[in-house]
Amino acid sequence: MYTKEIACIGHITLDKVVTPKSVVHMAGGTAFYFSYALSQLDVSYSLVTALAPSEMASVEELRNQGIEVFVQPSKHTVYFENIYPENPDHRTQRVLQEADPFHIGQLEGITASIFHLGPLLAGDISVEMIRDLALKGRVSLDAQGYLRKVEDQKVMAIDWPAKREALQHIHYLKTNESEMAVLTGLTDIHEGAGLLAEWGVKEVIVTLGSQGSIVYTQGVYYNIPAYIPTTSVVDATGCGDTYMAGYLFQRVKDVPVQQAGEFAAAMATLKIEGSGPFTGTEEDIRSLLTSRNAPLIRP
Repeated sequence: MYTKEIACIGHITLDKVVTPKSVVHMAGGTAFYFSYALSQLDVSYSLVTALAPSEMASVEELRNQGIEVFVQPSKHTVYFENIYPENPDHRTQRVLQEADPFHIGQLEGITASIFHLGPLLAGDISVEMIRDLALKGRVSLDAQGYLRKVEDQKVMAIDWPAKREALQHIHYLKTNESEMAVLTGLTDIHEGAGLLAEWGVKEVIVTLGSQGSIVYTQGVYYNIPAYIPTTSVVDATGCGDTYMAGYLFQRVKDVPVQQAGEFAAAMATLKIEGSGPFTGTEEDIRSLLTSRNAPLIRP
């Protein structure tokens, strides 16, 4: 098996997405949205996921998009309920069902330049797996799963006890501003990103919803604008995953940080304009970059 440019490890979920305008049932999770977005781009990629046999249709959907998918057995599939108010930057979640965690033995023979980890709950991916993967390639992590505790099906925000041990092995870390605050105890975006870098993260990405994002690396803060949708916001689920797909797609090809962030932001804007995963093209993304203005990023 040849080395992929990017590989993702994460669960495909059952998602119930509730907005003021609709209730939609669909596949979801980092693994699904990230994979679907990358399937539209020129990059070698594979996915390692785990789900119940009853949800294999989601895997076949990805395979029909040309994605190489390795499926690990799981008794259940993760089942999330995502409820969005009028402001899509804020959502509430419930977990109605959990899947089996991953272990390092399931990744035998999987090689990649970048491993993107998309844990949805704290027990999905161990610190030992992060450490082992860091010996094989650059590790990218969406921190959200490690900051979730399920109580009576409700998702509660918690700190990550093993964060200092794990983050020293992370090259790319994606958080939103509330996740960054939980991890660091800091509310100032620049201070929080700086502390995460002190703990060992090489590139810290903090997404700010409709206010844009920042990337901090090698002592430099990059302000990434958010691009204005031409239509109303339809579905914000998976926007962070789409952003990271665009960002890592650019970074694995050695595109500079600012351009990579702007490409990722444009890709996320196109995704938010429709329900379900990103289905645009690289041409669509570059057209947006040259044709729309961006609001100012939050200081």
